[in-house]
Amino acid sequence: MRIAIKHLSAADPVLGAHIKRVGAYRDKPEPREPYEALVRSIAYQQLHGNAARAIMARFVALYPDHPFPPPALVLSTPDEAMRACGLSASKTAAIRDIAAKAAEGVVPSRRAAARLSDAALIERLTVIRGVGRWTVEMLLMGTLGRLDILPVDDFGVREGYRVLHGLEAQPKPRELAAIGEMWAPYRSVASWYLWRAADMAKAKTL
Repeated sequence: MRIAIKHLSAADPVLGAHIKRVGAYRDKPEPREPYEALVRSIAYQQLHGNAARAIMARFVALYPDHPFPPPALVLSTPDEAMRACGLSASKTAAIRDIAAKAAEGVVPSRRAAARLSDAALIERLTVIRGVGRWTVEMLLMGTLGRLDILPVDDFGVREGYRVLHGLEAQPKPRELAAIGEMWAPYRSVASWYLWRAADMAKAKTL
């Protein structure tokens, strides 16, 4: 990771100064299958961490013989049982579609995903109900450990850039995509540091 830090600091001195303040890069991918990661991502959307964890725990508890329910079991689970865990109707439908696409082979295994490009995975997985580009980008970064992802639609990433550069408004996604070219091939690392900038600015206002 020292090579990434050296590259980012040379390409963007403002980001480099921030990296020195924050210290070592501390993001580690979760070693999950893409299917599980997508289900968890849907369950966590628009919820605070504790609430989402409670819902996820109830969902997994429906399948006591499995550390995480396989697609076939999810597809055979009544909607009412999933809704009773706290999943909304739209999240239930999305999780069912993820399970269906996993059973069909659209959602690849972790090993198969390693052979696919970022663009191919985004194109392949965004056909799933409730799964947009941002969701797949989080999978690429947080599960598969891809180092060159810049989620330009992410509020925290854009806010971090705004804070670091003292701007009145966040850059538009297209602007940030152009700016981020200088961070390649380590845009995921740059994103992590931009998230830290947004977190630090928020903490100061609490």
